[in-house]
Amino acid sequence: MSDMLVKLYELPEAETITEKLKTQGYIIRAAMPYEKHAVVDWVKENFGSVWASECDVAFSQQPVACFIATKAGHIVGFACYNSTCKSFFGPTGVAEEQRGLGIGKALLLASLHAMAAQGYGYAIIGATGPSEFYAKAVGATIIEGSKPGIYQDLLKVPKNS
Repeated sequence: MSDMLVKLYELPEAETITEKLKTQGYIIRAAMPYEKHAVVDWVKENFGSVWASECDVAFSQQPVACFIATKAGHIVGFACYNSTCKSFFGPTGVAEEQRGLGIGKALLLASLHAMAAQGYGYAIIGATGPSEFYAKAVGATIIEGSKPGIYQDLLKVPKNS
């Protein structure tokens, strides 16, 4: 999986999708420091310890570099940035039963707009799986020669350890 590059100065607006989700009971917002353990535990349970570690790092940023999607007070998705490396988006994930509703795109846009507001001109999406999604959602392009990129010599860690 290659890395992708996003021009943060050419992002689509986020309000339309966020407002649509709000009418369906979903809230997209920045995670708060006092929610760290709940968010990191949810990420670990749903996506494994590696992503939970990266999410934990997002909470050490000021402001917190993690957005969450909630419904009725329960986490249904998350997105982090500046966790693995500066200027990197991810990890991100949505609960399996909530996928296909636009939550992932809303979290992506919230994170990338936050990065742009902090002065970044570009973001890197590391080791993308669904590259077509990122290309369509935010115009991301493949960075040639970026595989495996920073993800070299990874430790062999079980998903839910």
